[in-house]
Amino acid sequence: MNCIYPFARPLYVMAKAAGPLCNLRCKYCYYLEKQHLTENRKTFNGNSMSDELLECYVRDYIQLQQTPEVLFTWHGGEPMLRPLSFYKQAVRLQRYYGRGRQISNSIQTNGTLLTPEWCQFLHDEGWLVGLSIDGTQPMHDAYRQDAKGQGTWQRVMDAIHMLQDYGVEWNAMATVNHANVGLPLEFYKFFRDELHCQFLQLSPVVERILKHSDGRHLAQLFDENCPIAPYSVKPVEWGHFLCAIFDEWVKHDVGKTFVQVFDATLAGWMGVTPGICVYAEECGHAVVMEHNGDVYSCDHFVFPQYRLGNIRRQGLPDLVYGEKQTTFSRLKKESLPRQCRQCEWLKACHGECPRLRFLNTADGEPGLNYLCAGYQIYFQHVAPYMDFMRNELLAGRPAYGVMNAF
Repeated sequence: MNCIYPFARPLYVMAKAAGPLCNLRCKYCYYLEKQHLTENRKTFNGNSMSDELLECYVRDYIQLQQTPEVLFTWHGGEPMLRPLSFYKQAVRLQRYYGRGRQISNSIQTNGTLLTPEWCQFLHDEGWLVGLSIDGTQPMHDAYRQDAKGQGTWQRVMDAIHMLQDYGVEWNAMATVNHANVGLPLEFYKFFRDELHCQFLQLSPVVERILKHSDGRHLAQLFDENCPIAPYSVKPVEWGHFLCAIFDEWVKHDVGKTFVQVFDATLAGWMGVTPGICVYAEECGHAVVMEHNGDVYSCDHFVFPQYRLGNIRRQGLPDLVYGEKQTTFSRLKKESLPRQCRQCEWLKACHGECPRLRFLNTADGEPGLNYLCAGYQIYFQHVAPYMDFMRNELLAGRPAYGVMNAF
């Protein structure tokens, strides 16, 4: 796999071979506390996916796919807490059960456990690496720290240079948070000019705090009156952040640097399903499988009420195509408040991610996305450029002509 195509929408599973375990303690992490969901289940096997479950998963996942290419996604926690031998076995099983089909793999990592041996494997097998880095050293180290409270930026930079030395394809996956949202151009130019990053994915950090009796501290969608975590972005900040980066990108980098949110916006303008679920009309095409075989509706909905079952008992196809997941997928569209359904930017937003729909509309109707005000600023700002690129593409011309049009 050479890149994540903006208009692709495969059905896939995010497999968490090490569960929620991670060697870092990022302050905004929403997944580390998920350990309590699996530690007492009978299917629990430490924090390791067993060889038997790995084979079951690889077999079922390949059979599930309806496209010529099968993409495996390894996620965490930190998936490199599992030894390299585990992933070598996964590749052997993929070749056996794939029976000649094109198999691709991507792995999301914080990079701190990367070694030359890992890099050689990733290069030889053609794996795509999604690497988490939040910008310059002050931006990154503000929240991405290890268990000792030390910043991790230099270790991540060393990992990037190692990937580049071995010719491993990689994408940058950056969160936008309180520490970097006020410096959009410094942030973007770091990725473009210092890292020479061609593919950049942005994820706004929005969490709410609600302490539970079992030690958890993050709120769920249906929890009310929860304060926003201090590391979160504010809606208007998010909008201005996107606008500033877009202005730089649309003048200099169209067709050269691919920013996922801009690709998704253009897809919405074209009436095409975007390659990221949060901007799609329906969601639910990306389920999560924990290390014990438990399958959940979405990475952001790993809560008991969104557990679909376990692949040892039901089988992956039954879980992914079952009524519970189908209902979850449709609910994104069906639960939109009237303000969203009447919004001129519905084609590009579709209410964004349901996990952030905890505000009320101007009419008092529940279900408004927390970041709505920011997206209003962003879509209004980029509309003329999106109109131009859409018309260029419909005329059979490349979208990069926009760089000379304004």
